[in-house]
Amino acid sequence: MSFESSIEWTQATWNPVTGCSEISPGCAHCYAARFANRLKCMGNPRYTNGFRVTLHDDLIGLPLSWKRPTQIFVNSMSDLFHEQIPLEFIEAVFTTIRTASWHRFQILTKRASRLLEISPYLSWPSNLLMGVTVENQDYIWRLEKLKKVPAAVKFVSCEPLLGQLNLPLEDLDWVIVGGESGPGARTMDLNWVREIRDQCSLVKLPFFLKQLGGTRNKRGEQLALLDGQLWKELPEILLMKS
Repeated sequence: MSFESSIEWTQATWNPVTGCSEISPGCAHCYAARFANRLKCMGNPRYTNGFRVTLHDDLIGLPLSWKRPTQIFVNSMSDLFHEQIPLEFIEAVFTTIRTASWHRFQILTKRASRLLEISPYLSWPSNLLMGVTVENQDYIWRLEKLKKVPAAVKFVSCEPLLGQLNLPLEDLDWVIVGGESGPGARTMDLNWVREIRDQCSLVKLPFFLKQLGGTRNKRGEQLALLDGQLWKELPEILLMKS
């Protein structure tokens, strides 16, 4: 439930919740759903329920045992703001984040409405980066809701990027872009990526291109080249030493 991560913009994952449900077009080819069902077939006891939302109370305090400062992606196999996850459980996750102050935690959600709804009831740690997914222009509203949340650091992940985006970048600290990979991957137009990169460059906002996507791609830096250059910029909080 926790391990070194192959996700380029983090270092480790922590999954006190597993399982989720589709909410928008970006979910159509969810890697987590495929992986969870594979683990269920392999007999992994954490995935007895497959990809149904499952709370793992015994993992709430796990990052406290990791002594080396680490960038930790919370719930790579779920969405912490899923409607089936109680506020009390989310509060417990936030308490661990706040207590493990030597780490940097990254949370990403598509459920921006619930994020905003319960945000006043949470104590927001300074070592937390809060982000939302925006896969096409129809979901820009998620970004507007994120901006109303009292998180110290806010970011947007445009992965899988499924269309042209005009991002309102004010009050953001980081932009991640990625193409869809795996079975049925939908094509990402590089001009969509260039437009976002140029928007970020104009206001000096860190821009991170994770991957170009595609069904035959294997992970590797050469696959994330855009116009002959790698774009792996990070926000200041991830450049700081704990």
